[in-house]
Amino acid sequence: MSNYLRAWQPGGTFFFTLTLANRESALLTRHIELLRSTLREARRARPFRVNAMVVLPEHLHLLCTLPHTDADYATRIAHLKAGFSRDLPGRGSSARSARRERGIWQRRYWEHAIRDERDLRTHIDYIHYNPVKHGHVDQVRDWPWSTFHRFVTTGFLPPDWAGIKEGGSRTRFGE
Repeated sequence: MSNYLRAWQPGGTFFFTLTLANRESALLTRHIELLRSTLREARRARPFRVNAMVVLPEHLHLLCTLPHTDADYATRIAHLKAGFSRDLPGRGSSARSARRERGIWQRRYWEHAIRDERDLRTHIDYIHYNPVKHGHVDQVRDWPWSTFHRFVTTGFLPPDWAGIKEGGSRTRFGE
């Protein structure tokens, strides 16, 4: 097995992509309430702030900030994945069951340490635009499982963000 280097930064802000083993599945949106409760439980067990998030049928993107004295995001991600898998009805592959895995998630996940304000904005844009990118909706505002709606409610983004403005240009983050 490869030995991956992870960025350990107390109080850091990180972007994650967690993907289901079956890329054709829709478990995450079909069991959205279970995912929400699992996320709440993960945050109770090991606090972190969710800056932005989107849930698609077979993967999710999460941008979060850890407490200033804590760099352990791996335990938080493991808690989220394990909690969702444990409470999900059904069974995973038998090979993975022998190793106490359900085969729900890909073993690895993508993680990126946010470097600066521009990097943060780029990743928030990416998260909110992802349902459009994958062809699930035509407009960002039409995807229900996204923090985009929180950004609109707080006035940080307009409801037509990433829509077509007059003159044919797309709106961008914070415009």
